[in-house]
Amino acid sequence: MKNTIFAFKDNPPKYKQIYEQFKLFIEQGDILADDPLPSIRRLADSLQVSRNTTLMAYDQLVAEGYIRGEGRKGYFVNELEPLISQDALIPLNKKQTESVTPVLIDFRAGAVDQTHFPLKIWRRMANQVLTLQESFLYGEPFGEMCLREQIATYLLQSRGVKTDANAIIIGSSTQQMLIHLGQILKDDFPSIIVEDPGYDGAREAFQFHRFTLETLPVYEAGADFSQLEQMKSRLIYVTPSHHSPLGVSMSIRQRQTLIHWANKVHGYMIEDDYDSEFRYTQQPFPALASIDSAKVIYLGNFSKSFLPGIRLSYMVLPEPLLNRYKNQFLHFESTTSLFSQLTMAKFMEEGEWNRHIKRMRLVYKRKMQHLVSELKKQFDQNISIIGEQSGLYLLVKVHLRRSEEWLIQRASSYGVKVYPTSLYFIKNYSDEPIIKLGFSNLSCDEIQQGVKLLKKAWL
Repeated sequence: MKNTIFAFKDNPPKYKQIYEQFKLFIEQGDILADDPLPSIRRLADSLQVSRNTTLMAYDQLVAEGYIRGEGRKGYFVNELEPLISQDALIPLNKKQTESVTPVLIDFRAGAVDQTHFPLKIWRRMANQVLTLQESFLYGEPFGEMCLREQIATYLLQSRGVKTDANAIIIGSSTQQMLIHLGQILKDDFPSIIVEDPGYDGAREAFQFHRFTLETLPVYEAGADFSQLEQMKSRLIYVTPSHHSPLGVSMSIRQRQTLIHWANKVHGYMIEDDYDSEFRYTQQPFPALASIDSAKVIYLGNFSKSFLPGIRLSYMVLPEPLLNRYKNQFLHFESTTSLFSQLTMAKFMEEGEWNRHIKRMRLVYKRKMQHLVSELKKQFDQNISIIGEQSGLYLLVKVHLRRSEEWLIQRASSYGVKVYPTSLYFIKNYSDEPIIKLGFSNLSCDEIQQGVKLLKKAWL
């Protein structure tokens, strides 16, 4: 062991400073495996501390596995992998040789418009909720009844879905609800049909339960149901109102085809209605669940239309599945905040939710139109725009014989963050790269600046 002088500080206690110093020597490899440590008496004398101080330090090192005591022989170092690599010892300014371009414009999808968020109203209602006695409890395992009742009313008015509040389950996210749902479905439904391309988070949830995946091809013009009858699965996950990510909506004929199939195979359709509120060319399409609620598991959330961090989603279950779900998860705590549930229930009850949606539909429509206009002006025939009729993002198919990776890296070098779509595809890959551009949290000036920078980067 190297001869080392301990320079004690006023804090923390001396035994802890001795422990920390020996721990560092061992982790850095200054003291090797099987090396002996000074005896308790010798170390205490050399450091001019009490023997109890050195004993406490050694006891802590023994408890954590750094050293071992071997009876009268003394203390020895255990064999450990060094925790500090040589790279970690290099000063940061030497390791960081490349300069990173700061992000000027972030076309992130899934963010919300902060300038139009009803902060004062939400804060006022949250303060009122904090005075309620039920705010200090754990809450109901399947969600608060006051919120479930408000959601049931909203679904009937806006999506045509007739449901009882008892059939609604509140959760923290779509993915979490799919994982719970998979637990009650996997024994009867070992495989599931998913859209290709489609929401990768849903696929991850299904693969968590080891479902076999079959794929339903989706194109810019819509889904291809030609092979549906030949598939083995009796369960299908779809985003019919606003396909993720292509943005196309399922026609009424396709919806009827899907319902006929589900009834024929005695299966279920999982309808993810994740951002149906924002359709700009006409009124939102009726939900699949409004046509046949007995065969549809309906999913919705407040993340896209209100606030991602609120972590509020919901699911409407047909009666046979509802009973199984409640029996399975009766003794589990709710996965979402009681406080958020009570505040959202009050927000909806006082009509603020509907006012917020109407207001934001106009705001996002303006932004979508501005983004489309700027893209067409700057890129002309070099791109095709996909999904401009609805949603909080659009896709840009780039006709420049460049890879997705190149486009993203080039944009980044000009301070613009754009996003890939390759993660959504399984087999039905696009012939040209498609880039995802969200706009919800950008101003019109920022959208204009971002598109101009993209032109400099790509052309």
